[in-house]
Amino acid sequence: MTNQPQSSGRSAFTIPTSDVMTQLPTQFFASLVQNVNREIASGHDVINLGQGNPDTPTPPHIVKTLQESAENPLYHKYSPFSGHAFLKEAVAKRYKEDYNVDLDPETEVAILFGGKTGLVQLPQVLLNPGDVCLVPDPGYPDYWSGVALAKAHMSFMPLLESNAFLPDYEAISTEDREKAKLMFLNYPNNPTSATAPLSFYEDTVEFAIQNKIVVASDFAYGAIGFDGHRPVSFLQAPGAKEVGIEFYTLSKTYNMAGWRVGFALGNSEIISKINLLQDHIYVSLFGGIQAAAAAALTSSQECVTSLVARYESRRDAFYDALSSIGWQAPKPGGSFFSWLPVPAGFTSSSFADVLLREAKVAVAPGIGFGSHGEGYVRAGLLSDEDRLREAAERIGKLNLFK
Repeated sequence: MTNQPQSSGRSAFTIPTSDVMTQLPTQFFASLVQNVNREIASGHDVINLGQGNPDTPTPPHIVKTLQESAENPLYHKYSPFSGHAFLKEAVAKRYKEDYNVDLDPETEVAILFGGKTGLVQLPQVLLNPGDVCLVPDPGYPDYWSGVALAKAHMSFMPLLESNAFLPDYEAISTEDREKAKLMFLNYPNNPTSATAPLSFYEDTVEFAIQNKIVVASDFAYGAIGFDGHRPVSFLQAPGAKEVGIEFYTLSKTYNMAGWRVGFALGNSEIISKINLLQDHIYVSLFGGIQAAAAAALTSSQECVTSLVARYESRRDAFYDALSSIGWQAPKPGGSFFSWLPVPAGFTSSSFADVLLREAKVAVAPGIGFGSHGEGYVRAGLLSDEDRLREAAERIGKLNLFK
């Protein structure tokens, strides 16, 4: 017989929940993952283009550096609170070589537990309850999370195809300009895959100075540009470091999503605030990972060149296949995403449901990225060319594009 726990006779009390926890945005894509997993569990072959997780492994020389560094007793101790100087020097060197941007490794670089951590932390170090943050719509949902944790408010900047998916600063109301303290930008863009020219960032610096708004450039896909064009860094614009910072991550550039290595770069005052908050939460990354990250940044970049070529080849194969079934859309200029219009008669969610249920192809509904994402779905270039062609072929059999 199994012994049953005996009641103490005392009344249980309700575990409290903070107001902040109840105000966090709903994780829209949790249901997408559940639906995909349900189809797979039922024995279906699902081509999952709905997520943004790199599908190829970290380059071997980076893995080898971690393996060797893991045996170094120096890294078995606590890392310096703000991280090892050699890693900050490595990312400063990479920015100089790739973008001709000068960064002081000591004062203008913060090491992060992945780029997402910095995106969520920044509103907490800059905003007070009731302050306004300008966020892109559609945009990466974790911007919303950081603003919610700061008990601040969001004002959405529509990203419209008619304006190349760039925000129109002239359309921002006087009230929002006066109240806003922070603005998020993201190019190459998730989810629209749009890229931004240097002239846009020059306009951004002027807008930020005029309205005293800090700029946060999310440069997660900064290495992934197509047709011979390298994406432009916000920090390349004159005066950028006076008004903001840029977030960079190794997740996409080196297929290191699970390693959780990111950086905040730029304005020294903002960097010091981020480091101060992190001092109260973390003791930096494991030293062996920092050594491997430095190796990624300072060794041959052929692996990055090959990765970008692979994504470009996948893009071309996928869009050729989509064109053959009548699904027309401009090719992405960067990132590893496709932003595709929904056919007439569907919402982004209903169309995604049909594709998963009838074609066994998973895509992300645009509405999950904001109200102006309605009318589109996002598909990742994160399967090989044959699978991407097969995805298009399966969708074509539904005869939705005529």
